[in-house]
Amino acid sequence: MGTVGGSSFRTEDVDEAREELDARYYANRMDVVDRQRPFAARFDTVALGPLVIGDLSCGTDVRMSFGELGAYHLNAPLSGRMEMRQGSRTGIVATATEALLLDPAGDTFLDRWSGDCRTLSVKIGAAELRDRLERLLGRPASGPLAFAPRLDISRGPGLSWVRFARQVAYEALAGEGLAHHELVARPLQEALLNGLLLAAEHPWREALAHPGEARRPAPVKRAMDAVRERPEHPFTTTELAALARVSVRRLQESFREYVGMSPMAYVREVRLDRVREELRTAAPDEVTVSEVAWRWGFAHQGRFAARYREKYGESPSRTLRAGE
Repeated sequence: MGTVGGSSFRTEDVDEAREELDARYYANRMDVVDRQRPFAARFDTVALGPLVIGDLSCGTDVRMSFGELGAYHLNAPLSGRMEMRQGSRTGIVATATEALLLDPAGDTFLDRWSGDCRTLSVKIGAAELRDRLERLLGRPASGPLAFAPRLDISRGPGLSWVRFARQVAYEALAGEGLAHHELVARPLQEALLNGLLLAAEHPWREALAHPGEARRPAPVKRAMDAVRERPEHPFTTTELAALARVSVRRLQESFREYVGMSPMAYVREVRLDRVREELRTAAPDEVTVSEVAWRWGFAHQGRFAARYREKYGESPSRTLRAGE
């Protein structure tokens, strides 16, 4: 998590607006569908590490199309409505009482962004959000981080998160305030990620809501520590059981109960994280995805790529290209 930077953008030119959203969010196509009202884009955006928070409006009805977003995205209108489609999901509408939370995967279409719609538009890095989830859980999250598309923002946690995000963005846009200081910016970014994970529906929400319920026994912790310290080591379940000072059967049962996967599945998850770390810092002209995957013990490229995409919301080649 890193830098903070903001922008206040105004234009009556559709192409300029499209280019600004391309630079701040995603590549897109934009068309005006209501010629009765003038196009007048007002985009106030701020980048906070893995998040981009925007207060956006266009002044007239527009439609947009995107490819796969590659990030989670939340649209929370302050007024008006947004009618969207993503992948196989159709007819999803964002209003002032119900936000939409979009996935990284799936072609995305904004069929109608009403001219009276001013929206809080938040891009959330997929890898950073998953990493935050796993840090809060204290273990790898098995399976995709899939959110329910609708988030109630009329009350409760959803409304609280939207207010918090708007306030953080306001402070960051104000200039040289505390929100720009690393000691403040980092906790704010973590708080926004934590808050979204608590406010939105997903498979681990209950576990996060009651974090103290399942404390791991010492043998499990010993085995996990050994893997994290030497993920490149060719561990076997027998060796991990010896390090944990329990039988193989006891270790397997304990891992399934407290970690949600087998010991060797945990080894693979840790190695997958190391692959991602290496791809994010590597130069695309100096290394290939297959070389890095092989180095960390992933011999079957198809299965590796599928699991990588499932966990991080993007292909390993996309992660490598992002470092260019």
